[in-house]
Amino acid sequence: MSWWWAGAVGAVKKRQDERAAAAEPTFQSVALILGSTGIVGTSLLDILPRDDTPGGPWKVYAVSRRAPPGWSTPPPSPAVTHLQLDLADAAAVRDALAPLTDVTHVFYAAWSSHETEDRNREVNAGMLRNVLSVVVPGCPALAHVCLQTGRKHYVGPFEAIGKIPAPDPPYTEDTPRLDHPNFYYDLEDVLFHHVSGRDGAVTWSVHRPTVIFGFSPRSAMNVMGSLCVYAAICRKEGTTLRWPGCKVAWEGFTDASDADLVAEHEIWAAVDPFAKNEAFNCSNGDVFKWKQLWPMLAERFGVEWAGYEGEDSRFSLADAMAGKEAVWTEILQENELVTTELEEITSWWFVDAMFSIDIEHLDNMNKSKEHGFLGFRNTVNSFNAWIDKMKASKVVP
Repeated sequence: MSWWWAGAVGAVKKRQDERAAAAEPTFQSVALILGSTGIVGTSLLDILPRDDTPGGPWKVYAVSRRAPPGWSTPPPSPAVTHLQLDLADAAAVRDALAPLTDVTHVFYAAWSSHETEDRNREVNAGMLRNVLSVVVPGCPALAHVCLQTGRKHYVGPFEAIGKIPAPDPPYTEDTPRLDHPNFYYDLEDVLFHHVSGRDGAVTWSVHRPTVIFGFSPRSAMNVMGSLCVYAAICRKEGTTLRWPGCKVAWEGFTDASDADLVAEHEIWAAVDPFAKNEAFNCSNGDVFKWKQLWPMLAERFGVEWAGYEGEDSRFSLADAMAGKEAVWTEILQENELVTTELEEITSWWFVDAMFSIDIEHLDNMNKSKEHGFLGFRNTVNSFNAWIDKMKASKVVP
């Protein structure tokens, strides 16, 4: 990771010397990460405790609904405290978060998936409300709240994409909200309501990534884990890595958001005065086509591949991967991988939804650049880097 503003290296060296001289660790900022085992939460948990992270040294409270499995638990750190907490339980949230009065920055990247948008709105808005109703009045030094939403701000929920009027891409942050229910809008409204109660003392930022390339043990939108497992199963069974989706998703331009880049973007907004009280898109800054990445995926796992072969050849990856638990167990044993369950490292429904979108949708990163964020990722390199990480971590063969 490289931070982009001048003076960072000197500041880091000074902080390192100061920390080495101290008998006990001292912290400049205290982060509360909600959704710490999700894709971006995992990256935040990795980046914030580093010595060169702006705003640091950081103390971190990492909150997740389920405990991370043993194979993904990072080494113990005096800077990090893990809390297992169901954010939908208002009483439990109050009991767990009320003692954390030293929090200075909130990073909200939690999400609960439900079958209907009405239910998504009710549960997810309630979760954020439960957190902010405790933290905003209870943390005197609270300075900033980062809220992570996403591209569906511009195109609507999955079931509505392509079926309701939407703006032409590339999407910009000043695009009006759609006239359609969307739990992202509810989250923003909850955020604005709660921070307004501190008369400007607490600032906010909203971050809207697109499909995220990253990896985590607990994620409802785990595209990289799903694709790698799909390729590994194809290799085990001696079958072709077939493209399951539509022609537009195969041939059209699209973009992605590297998980580490999203984390860097959120940290930048949390500590840079020019990023306060703004909504930002967050993508890698380039475009790609899945027809370019698909052969790379096949090559990395040593399988033959097939691209888009017509509408009659489309299939559901969720259906194709149903009942593959025994196959995955054999793969784990034969390759001496860490023990995982398919459902914890894959999201077949999400891949099906993503590859079924028959419109090109891209965002515009000018606003972030104009406000001072110059970070980017080469998406091809990002794609391969996350495959490398999963292989090195013995999650996939």
